[in-house]
Amino acid sequence: MTSFTQKFNATFGADMAGPLVAFVAVMVVFGTLADNFLSAGTFGSVAFQLPELGLLTLAMLLPLLTGGINLSITFAANLSGLAAAWVLQANGGVNAPPSAFLLACLAALLTGAAAGALTGAAIAYTRAHPILVTLSMMIFLRGLGEFLTRGGDISGFPDYVSTIGHGSVLGLPIPFIIFIVCVGLWHVLLTRAKLGFGLLMIGSNIESARYSGLNTRRILILVYTLSGVMCAIAGLIMLARFNSVRVGHGESYLLITVLAAFLGGINPFGGFGRVLPVFVALIVLQLLSSGLNLMGANQHLATALWGVLMIVVMAARTLASRFATSRRRKA
Repeated sequence: MTSFTQKFNATFGADMAGPLVAFVAVMVVFGTLADNFLSAGTFGSVAFQLPELGLLTLAMLLPLLTGGINLSITFAANLSGLAAAWVLQANGGVNAPPSAFLLACLAALLTGAAAGALTGAAIAYTRAHPILVTLSMMIFLRGLGEFLTRGGDISGFPDYVSTIGHGSVLGLPIPFIIFIVCVGLWHVLLTRAKLGFGLLMIGSNIESARYSGLNTRRILILVYTLSGVMCAIAGLIMLARFNSVRVGHGESYLLITVLAAFLGGINPFGGFGRVLPVFVALIVLQLLSSGLNLMGANQHLATALWGVLMIVVMAARTLASRFATSRRRKA
């Protein structure tokens, strides 16, 4: 058993065990109880529904790895989507040319980056707790969005925008392809880039990182800026999927992104974590939702079970950590 565990950890990483066990459990349980669960339709539905939650989870991931959090991700995404919508509306609405959409994407990315940079600067220079700073930013972005839209939504975009949200390439939904590309970029960032090493150092011990010569302020600002950029991509996907933008889209995703990150082995105190286990965890959560839907369960039950799953995962990780510590002491 020990040999198998060592080989598994060497091949996949110790943080992949939890997501894979959860994946197998979901497949076995719902494959037995739910009709047509093990079908192309189920996995096609997962690929279609996953991107918004997945992109927002990636936006949450980097701050978590630094020992922080970003509670403003959904409102940063929506405000970025609003910026894109205003550009499209100003350039003809449903008749806006593709060049206007490119300009709209740029406006969204700049909006998300600006929100993230402002958040990162506040955390880096005031050293206030990220929960307080991002909570304040969340309230600010929500209030600003509601003020600018008067609590309504903006709709009416060109047909090609809807194609981006609902189209497919080689059988894969376009939003899912965009999500996979973003997963790859985050993986490279964390495993190959100096920024990835630096943010993990900050998550482990920010004072040690500072004394080792790292520019911790710069790194934190970059981390939250990149988080904002990923929010903007999520906002563009939601614009294309819903054919409308409003401040409240995706509010329920916030805590689920934290759940997905922890299920994927992210250390809640920062310093350790990878993208690929989080990707598997996201698939598990979406499969759980799809399985319950096939069984005719209320969607709110899925939300409740996600919460139960989070408690179980945290308890299991705590017990596993204590067991490993106990074995090391005996050795």
